Amino acid sequence: MPELVVPDWKYRSSFIEAVREAHSRASGLGDTLQLDLSGLEGNFEQFLTGLRRYEPGRPLPEGFVHSEARWLVEGQTYLGRVSLRHTLNERLRELGGHIGYKIWPSAWRQGHGTLILGLTLNRARELGLDRVLVTCDVDNHGSRGVIEANGGELEGGFQLDTYEKPIRRYWIDL
Repeated sequence: MPELVVPDWKYRSSFIEAVREAHSRASGLGDTLQLDLSGLEGNFEQFLTGLRRYEPGRPLPEGFVHSEARWLVEGQTYLGRVSLRHTLNERLRELGGHIGYKIWPSAWRQGHGTLILGLTLNRARELGLDRVLVTCDVDNHGSRGVIEANGGELEGGFQLDTYEKPIRRYWIDL
């Protein structure tokens, strides 16, 4: 059964293979195409440390909020990632919300999106959040289905000056 875990060295091979897949498909999945494979392979521990830079107790750069990164894995296989932001700032209220998740293309359409969001909602409850915001592109029908399957109530559709595509904003009561 897939589970949410703290990113760890033991998933290195699977994660790097997933990044290779994203590069070969030109499927950015957010910032994935910006990851340099040779640098990632040589400095994986530094990469993992960077994923923890916004956790509570660490100083935040201006404009950032505390958050935590988690990976969805099954056994040793990396399936996707999620970022849970503990609060919202003005930028996240507009685009991004509390939760951002990505499932690797080879793991699409297997229920992993619904699972990763559901598990992250459980974590948000543990943190004491009462309500979370999740956004997606209007044309991302898979993500829309995932959010709605997890109780997302549509706030509306929006076109932002700072983002090229129209988005939908959903609120989920916890």
